[in-house]
This record gives sequence, C-alpha cells and structure tokens, in this order.
Amino acid sequence: MTGMQGLTGGRELVMVSNRLPVDRVVASDGSSTWRTSPGGLVTAVEPIVEQLGCVWVGWAGNADERIEPFELGQMRLEPVELSSDDVELYYEGFSNGTLWPLYHDVIARPAFHRQWWDRYRRVNQRFAERVAETAAEGAIAWIHDYQLQLVPEMLRKLRPDLTIGFFLHIPFPPRGIFEQLPWRRAIINGLLGADVIGFQRVPDAISFRTIAERYTHTQALGNTLVLPATDDSPGRTVLAQEFPISIDAAAFAEVARRPETQARAREIREELGNPKRMMLGVDRLDYTKGIRHRLKAFEELLTDDEIDASDIVLVQVASPSRERVDAYRKLRDEVEVTVGRINGEHGTIGHAPLVYLHRGYTREEMVALYLAADVLVVTPLRDGMNLVAKEYVACREDEQGVLVLSEFAGAADELNDALLVNPHDIEGLKAALLRAVHMPQEEQRRRMRQMRRAVHDNDVAHWANGFLGSVASVSESRGASHASGLEEGKTGPISIVPQAFVPRSVGDRLRRIATASSLLVATDFDGTIAPIVRRPQDARILPRARQALEILATAPGVRVALLTGRSLDGLAQTGTGTSGEGWIISGSHGSELTGFDVSGVMAASGFGEPTADEAEWLHRVNRRFERVLGGEPGVRLERKPFGIAVHTREVHDEEQSRELQAAAVELGLAEGLHVREGKQVREFSVRASNKGAVLQSIRDALPVGPVLFLGDDVTDEDAFSVLGPDDLGIKVGPGESAATERVPDPAAVAAVLARLVELRTGIVIGSD
Repeated sequence: MTGMQGLTGGRELVMVSNRLPVDRVVASDGSSTWRTSPGGLVTAVEPIVEQLGCVWVGWAGNADERIEPFELGQMRLEPVELSSDDVELYYEGFSNGTLWPLYHDVIARPAFHRQWWDRYRRVNQRFAERVAETAAEGAIAWIHDYQLQLVPEMLRKLRPDLTIGFFLHIPFPPRGIFEQLPWRRAIINGLLGADVIGFQRVPDAISFRTIAERYTHTQALGNTLVLPATDDSPGRTVLAQEFPISIDAAAFAEVARRPETQARAREIREELGNPKRMMLGVDRLDYTKGIRHRLKAFEELLTDDEIDASDIVLVQVASPSRERVDAYRKLRDEVEVTVGRINGEHGTIGHAPLVYLHRGYTREEMVALYLAADVLVVTPLRDGMNLVAKEYVACREDEQGVLVLSEFAGAADELNDALLVNPHDIEGLKAALLRAVHMPQEEQRRRMRQMRRAVHDNDVAHWANGFLGSVASVSESRGASHASGLEEGKTGPISIVPQAFVPRSVGDRLRRIATASSLLVATDFDGTIAPIVRRPQDARILPRARQALEILATAPGVRVALLTGRSLDGLAQTGTGTSGEGWIISGSHGSELTGFDVSGVMAASGFGEPTADEAEWLHRVNRRFERVLGGEPGVRLERKPFGIAVHTREVHDEEQSRELQAAAVELGLAEGLHVREGKQVREFSVRASNKGAVLQSIRDALPVGPVLFLGDDVTDEDAFSVLGPDDLGIKVGPGESAATERVPDPAAVAAVLARLVELRTGIVIGSD
C-alpha cells in the first residue's frame, strides 16, 4: 500500500488510544516480550504506522504497573499508568458502563454515576498531559475512540501548536439518546477541541453537528462547525464528518492466496466433518453483536427442520471481552447455555451442529476460517462499522461465499450487495440464512464481485488519506486565512476544503450517466458549489468545483448550467461571471437566463425584462420593505430584477432571525407577492418562476440526454421534482428531499464533479 508518505507533511504522528497496540508474551522461562495485538483499531491503522511510523500513547493493559517507554517496529510506545481504581471507575465504569451502552442505542441500560465521571475526567487529563509531554513541536495528534473524548479540549489548552484529530470508532447516538447523559456539554466541548472529528456514518456526523449547535455556541456550515472567539481562545473551525474506516484489503487477499492458508481452510472443513454448508460468526463477546439473536434464528431453523443438523455447521468465534463487567459475564453464561442446549437437542455423538470457540485467533487462522465458510453471519444490533464483514469479502478472491449483514452495521452502507437483515426480526433473519445456504453460485459471484470492488476501492489507505488529509487541509486552510489578514474572532469567508468521499451509490450513478452522448450538468450556487458564509458577497466557488465545471463545459456533448436564487448582478459580485465561461446561468430562481441562444425558451417560459406594471409593482414593494425592515440590525435587503430577498444570516439571535423572517413573509403576502423560503432568507417576486421550470426549459432546448442536478436548499426541490429515472439528483446536506442521492457538503460536491470529469474525460483533478 503506497501513497501515505505525504499525509503528515513531515510532522510527527502521535496516536492516542485507551490501549497500546501490543500484548505481552511471556515465555516458559518467565521472560516477556511484546507483540502487536490483533484488535480492530490496530488492524485498521497497522499499514499507516508501518509507512509513517508514530509515537503511540496508551495503557499497556495491566493495572498498577509502571512501564518505561519502549520501541516496537516503527512505533515508540509511551505507556500511561492506570490504577485498579482507574480501571474500575474510568474503563469498566464510565467508558463501558455508561458510554458504550448509551452510544449503542441503549441496548443495555447505561448507569450514570458521578464518581465514574470524575475518574473519567481525571484519566483523560492524564492522557492529555502525557501527549503534551511527548509530542514534538507542531505534531499531529490522532486521538481514538469514546474512552478519550475529553482529551482534545484538554490537549489544545496544553499544546495549542498541535493539530488534533479525533476519530470515533463506535456510533454516535441521536440527540434524544445523547441528551440523557448528565455531562453532555462537557463531552461535546471536549470533542470540539479537535480540528477534525471523524465518524463512521453520515447520520452520526449529522447528529453530532446538531447537538453541538444546541449545547455550545457553534454554528454549523455544512460539515464545518464555526466556534466563536472567547477570552481564552480565538475563533476557529472544526470539521466534523464521516470517514468510514476500512481494512488493508490487499494484505488480507495476500494471506488468502497462500497455499498454506488454503490448505488450512480445507483442514477446517475436514475437522468439521466436511459439512455441505459451513456458516461462520466472528465477534467479540458483546451484547451489541447480536449473537443471541443469531443463535435463536439458527436454533429455530433446526427445530423446524428447515435445515438438516447433519448437513450444516455454524462455527461461532466469540473472543473474550470485558470479562470483569457484570453484563458481559451474564452474556457469556447465557450464550454458553444456549450452545449447550442446541447441541444437546440437535447434535449426535459424532457431530455437533454448533461449534463455539471462546478465544481469539491469529490473522492467518481467521483468513483460513473465512475461506472455509460458505456463509458469514454478521448481525450486530448496532455497530460503528464491523471490519469482519470487510475482511471476509477481501479474502474471497474465488468470488464465492455469502455475507449476511445487519443493516445496523456501518459496513452495510458500502456492502449493500450482502443479504441485509434486521437482527431483531428473527423470521427475517431465518429467511436470510436459508437464502444464503441455497444461493446459486452465479448469484454469489455477482454479489461478491460488487462487494469486493467496494472494499478494494475504499480500503484503509482511502480512509487514512481522507482523515489525515483533512487534518492537514484544515490546518493549512486556517493558516492561510490568518495569513490573508482575517481578524481573529471574526467569522469571515470559510475556505476549508478538506478531502471528501464520493459515496459508492453516487459513484455508481455517475458511471451510468458519464457515457451519455449528451449530458446536462446543473447546479445550485450557495451551499452547493460555494460554502455558505455570513456575508453572501463573500461566497466563492470551491476551486476544485470551479475547475471541474470549466472542464465539463468544454467537453463534447456536455452543457453546464448554474441555477441560483441570486440575481445575475448579485452572482457577479462573487467573481462568477455570466458570460465567457460556456455556462448557462439562470438567476432569480429562473426569472433571468443567459449563456446560450434562449430566445425560444424565453418566449415559451416567460423570461425577459419586467413589464411596466411589474416595474411599478416592484418600486412599491421595494419601498415598503425598506421602510419596514431596512433599519433592522443584521437584516440585508437584496433587490432583484423581479423582486426582493430578505437575508437574516447576520442576525446573531436565532429567535429574532425567525421573527424577522415571519414578519417579512407577512409583508410579502400582504403585497400579493410570490414567496420562497430558503436558509435564513425569504424571497419575494412579482413573477412566478422556479428552478424546476427553468431546468425543464433548458433541457427541452438541448439534445436528449440525462441531467445531473445538485442543490442544497428548499428552493432546489422544484428542480429535483422534474428529474426522471435516468437523471441524477444529489441533495447537499440534511433535510427531506426528492433527490435520489445525498452528499454532506460542498467539498463532497467538488469531489462528485471531479469524479464525473475523470469518468467523462479521463482528466484527474486533485483535491484543493
């Protein structure tokens, strides 16, 4: 795996996690050494560490043990000491008795104890201090997971020179669940100490940004949170978005190709009695993993004679986990009782339909199990990602095997050719298991081929490049903003343009339309190709998006259209010209149109100059709005050729902003105007027009072909509504939409347009 060397810009990388990525190995003579542990985090970041090297700060795993720093491979390990009380209160208590169940949809009941919280805070401070003592000047600190959510803020106070990234490997809960936490503000403020906060899934990132806006003085602009200046710190921005974690797919495939691995897979089948079908489950023994649901479905299939116990074996690997925590001890007892009952009722002297293995295995043994298994069953009730599902797919170069996957695992977003199930629906789970064991080889091959493409396209290098690249991008963009004279504490143009992902479903749709002989690419401006800013005149198209659109505008068979609510004059203030670019540009929500021979379109669709009656009406309307709202602090009135827009983005009080918008609507309705609602803007027009009508008029005047339309606001829904089944509508950001696909922010829009350029022309546009 290559291409990571430039990610840190030569700066030291400091990894920070609850546990160090090593296990102690004690020899027969009592001597001990260290080896890399097989955990999920370690597996994910191992290729990064091998290429970049790092300092790693974490606990070595034994209470009340002081260990001096040591080196292993490319890592310098800096142990943090935890006492027995720390382990009980911080780790087993608050981390795994409070946060873990709370963040996993309250599958188990979380406990809220003040002494747990106090110890969690103290241990987080200890981690922050160790990083502050250890990290080189200007280093990148990459903090991992729910045990250390206060460290970013603490570390920023100790070492403001560091660039700080935080990645949450587990789900982040929706607001209704997170609000149960008594220390919710402290957790949010702790995370906001980072420059980049990474989540596994889009809903997790959206949930965090929503909660951060509610409980702190931040404002969300797309996937960026703007933090105002305080007496202690200048204003700054935090990027909070999804970065789906993955695996080193090539490394797993290499292990799977080894003759000894394939021989071991055949041995496993033989040891199991060469069953017709082997099913496999691989999990930590945790109540979130849905092991009990899986066993219940399997038992009912046996009881109902839907499957033959002599023909099938389910191998359940359940590695030990948190065995001092009472909920985990109870789960182990329950699972082992269930295993005994199933084998007692359905097994024979020479054959057990369920093989239960309560221990961990090496990567080589796991790959052999993956190759031996006809079906992998992954049924978590809630899971951030689940790398086991990706590992299985990466190993199956034979394109055989079936993945049964919970829709509540993050991996389901990418591996949608798996048999997706709701593990709470036992009947549905049983149906999926039966479907899996009887799936024809050709269907297995088709599904596996698609999933393998997804895993290899979005491997751990892609994840690392996305996350670390965004850390570097945010840091450099902030430096550029200050270098250009942006005053500290002031909110000016947001120029953060991090690397962004093109969702797989969007990429698939782009491939379909990219080869059309005629293609219309249409986009909104504000919030779509230009990040939303407080002062509309400060908005600028992201450089990557502009470059992509300029290339597309000159590509054979492609037309580019910009559909904006701004007037053409207002658009020109942003540096986006209305001629000479080869673009079709519609302003004022379709009332203005320029950029190609539109005479016929204008006659048919009502474009042109205002009539004498409309001009008189506009004069009266503008005078009335100026008199009523022109003197309100923060309100900006924008005159347009066919109406007026009332902007309240610069009104600092949210409730006052809403009241002013409501007053504007009342005034507009009283004048008989057509009203449109946008994000912190209300627009009023003497002529009925919308982006859907103008988009339809433009496409009617062009050769027949598909349309790509991208938009973020309520006013863009008119355009989404006129798209057909062969078109592609992409909604930017949250909110209900008629669009068929969604991306989080303008940076992702730029990535989508760059991908379309690559597919259409072969030209690769780098990130900003």
